[in-house]
Amino acid sequence: MDLFRKKHFDLNKGTGLKKTLGALDLISLGVGAIIGTGIFVITGQAAAEHAGPALMISFVIAAIACILAALCYSELASTVTVSGSAYAYSYAAFGEVVGWLMGWTLVLEYGVAAASVASGWSAYVQGLLEGFGMHLPTAISGAFNLSQGQIIDLPAVLIILAICLLLTQGARETARFNAIMVIVKIAVIIIFILVGAFYVKPDNWTPFMPFGFTGVMSGAAVVFFAYIGFDAVATAAEEVKNPQRNLPIGIIGSLIVCMIMYSLVAVVLTGMVPFTNLGVADPVAFALRFVGQDFVAGLISVGAIVGITTVLLVLLFSQTRLLFAISRDGLLPKFLSKVDEKKQTPVRSTWMVGIIIALLCGLLPLDQLASLTIIGTLFAFAVVSLGVIGLRKSRPDLKRGFSVPWVPFLPLLSAAFCVLLMLQLDGSTWGGFAVWILVGLCIYFFYGYRNSELGDKQSKK
Repeated sequence: MDLFRKKHFDLNKGTGLKKTLGALDLISLGVGAIIGTGIFVITGQAAAEHAGPALMISFVIAAIACILAALCYSELASTVTVSGSAYAYSYAAFGEVVGWLMGWTLVLEYGVAAASVASGWSAYVQGLLEGFGMHLPTAISGAFNLSQGQIIDLPAVLIILAICLLLTQGARETARFNAIMVIVKIAVIIIFILVGAFYVKPDNWTPFMPFGFTGVMSGAAVVFFAYIGFDAVATAAEEVKNPQRNLPIGIIGSLIVCMIMYSLVAVVLTGMVPFTNLGVADPVAFALRFVGQDFVAGLISVGAIVGITTVLLVLLFSQTRLLFAISRDGLLPKFLSKVDEKKQTPVRSTWMVGIIIALLCGLLPLDQLASLTIIGTLFAFAVVSLGVIGLRKSRPDLKRGFSVPWVPFLPLLSAAFCVLLMLQLDGSTWGGFAVWILVGLCIYFFYGYRNSELGDKQSKK
């Protein structure tokens, strides 16, 4: 049984997906995926419960881990220019079983993240409606909970299905819609920074590190969720014009834009409001209400809804392209890689993903699953970092549009940073992740290994 058979991707073979995306499209997709729940929700929780005003340092530490991983992603994305992101890289560098586990981990990351973000989107929309005196019936206002009279979170279900409809229209149409939404939410964030700066009180930054450096590191692990998304850019590889050049620009460019935005928001937010008051669901809007800027707070709420919508868009886009790649390799049923001849998109897998995630966010409370997204992403980043070293040794012949400097030192440092942040997460998160990996191994041994395209080719030789 050869569990570590490696796939040599044919980078010149047509796939049926239309190449329409440029560097700016990719930066927009990355920003669309990154700036959302993290900046509008998690900043307050991380400041109040973990880092205090030192939240800005937590963001920098998390950003360092992401920048190191982004460099590694950029080399692999410009080398293995196919759909699948970390799944494809691991398949090429370490073999099939590692590639499968990486793909299975990304299924967890994108799926749970999308479901959680959709629930957050629903909460913001309902909050905005209540501001106008409108209230949804209790039965359709939240996940299944008979004690509170809730049956289904209908707004979360509807936004998932609406985005799936958009995704089936094509990558170009998706990118155009995303670009417009990204411009709106960046404008809203800039408004917050400019208005909030006039209300900053340096006294609010004292004590600067109330929970010690341990709290700063714990905060870094929490706010790492805010950076999740730049890796999603790589899943669009087969729909990118000149991927060797444009993929690294998209990955690193989107991360730099978001890092600057997050750092500025953290400085202004903790300067406006004492950190002990920031443990609320809408910290950015709350800070503006705290200083009497109710109108601007309303604009921020609208911006939050727009921001979270773009996160959902890119997460669902990434999930469908990941399943497309895994299915094409035979590790999942083939119907997931069928491409619509007219629209040149994987319509079947898009609707399947949408329906499953709509049911999850509509019926199940998913707050506690967000930590699984974090640990899964950190694990993926660590393996991708090591994949740079592995692929350089096993495939030195491949053309690399971008090369990570100081190999193997920098990839090893990247992997170490990711593992360090993983160790900040609690035992229940590690237990849930272990169960997910075990389920993935069962699927691989009972289905994937037997139906693998690579296995079939090797058996016929």
